[in-house]
Amino acid sequence: MKTPKAVKLPSGNWRIQLYMDGKRYSFTDPDLKVVKQKAKEAFAGAQLEKRISLTVGKAIDKYIDSKTGVLSPSTIVGYKRYRTNYLQCLMDVNITDLKQEYVQLAVSEDAAAGFSPKTIRNAHGLLSATLKVYRPSFVLRTTLPQKQKHEIRIPTEDEIKRIWIAAKGTRYELPIVLAFWLGLRMSEIRGLKYSDIVNDRIHIQRAVVRGEQGPTVKDTKTVSGDRWIKCPPEISRLIKNQPKISEFVCNYPDISIYKGFIKACKTAGVEPFRFHDLRHFAASEAHSLGIPDKYQMQRMGHKTDNMLKTVYQHTMRDKEDQFANIIDQHMSTLISE
Repeated sequence: MKTPKAVKLPSGNWRIQLYMDGKRYSFTDPDLKVVKQKAKEAFAGAQLEKRISLTVGKAIDKYIDSKTGVLSPSTIVGYKRYRTNYLQCLMDVNITDLKQEYVQLAVSEDAAAGFSPKTIRNAHGLLSATLKVYRPSFVLRTTLPQKQKHEIRIPTEDEIKRIWIAAKGTRYELPIVLAFWLGLRMSEIRGLKYSDIVNDRIHIQRAVVRGEQGPTVKDTKTVSGDRWIKCPPEISRLIKNQPKISEFVCNYPDISIYKGFIKACKTAGVEPFRFHDLRHFAASEAHSLGIPDKYQMQRMGHKTDNMLKTVYQHTMRDKEDQFANIIDQHMSTLISE
């Protein structure tokens, strides 16, 4: 420790002041060497107490607890999963003893164990956020696994038709239609109540996500997520035909909806994909129809067009072939002249 500068008082004593944990401590003595030693021992004692009482694992627990009630319940569940399953060789290390090499070894161990780069990066992100609170002077410079490029699967119009036909008459038809037609998220579909449907318009104003104690109702993902969408007659009929077992229109667990969707894919002879990709289809279809970005943002519940540009506006395979045929025909005519 670098001892703070000692100040000689009018009385002839020397004084050193330390600031630890937001409090000021003052040490005085006629002997300069003694006062320096007192300050040094006090600082060392405070650091030792911190090392004994706060491990990396406990620091992460405290960080997660501080965010409960502010972050989404599903985010908190995810944080606790990272805390329990990843970077485990660091959890019993005193946070003041943590070194960059320890973190690098933990990341390398998880990578060797086969955990995905995204999972490791998320766990490392949680550690980094925790250190910014409980050890702000320690800046991580870890070499992380290279990101894997995720190719978003945009189903074709033909595949959507086949999936819808396969799901007809089942309780999973409505969730599937709400996703690919209106572009609703799984959590928004589960949060939809009968009272949200007014004069053939649907008010998206809440979501149901996974919490520690089971399904948890929360506000929409963003402020822009609170929106009204016109409800077409086909969807109105499906909603009216739903068995009213609760105030929620689709009162099923997310895993149940997903399994029903996968079953419909297999029945339709379509290679299964993520349920969320139905939302991608809705956005891509609107884009291919020339719908203005501003309207798409409102309909999809986005605050900016970043998501549309970076994720949703992918050219669908069947449209890609159509455009390619136009180009090929033009070029073929060009070279034949």
